[in-house]
Amino acid sequence: MLKKGSKLNSILTGSCPKCQEESMYKGKNLYNPEYTIKMNDTCSHCGTRYKIEPSFFYGSMYVSYALGVALGVAAFVVFYFFMKTNLKTAFIGITATLVLLMPFIMRISRNIWINLFISYDKNWREKK
Repeated sequence: MLKKGSKLNSILTGSCPKCQEESMYKGKNLYNPEYTIKMNDTCSHCGTRYKIEPSFFYGSMYVSYALGVALGVAAFVVFYFFMKTNLKTAFIGITATLVLLMPFIMRISRNIWINLFISYDKNWREKK
């Protein structure tokens, strides 16, 4: 489905952006609060450090904000225009959507953020 080596593969699977051999996260279940954003320090395959500098993932908050706004607008359109609800119900729908998708938004925004700085390297084995 997703071609290994593409940024989209790394973003959607949460795999190492450099080798895409393993997940960056300690737990697979993103709805387990203990493991939602708990990450490995390095990739066991290529040795890539995920935390490039202290507070590196603070930048992912900007991505998270943009995703939250986009999903909120999408939820509003679905509830208000397609389901023909009133504004109050649409607001409740937006809130429920964002609360339910919060763990997903947190992970995907981290994946997008790190993929802005680290690219796939097909020759990572030779450089190790």
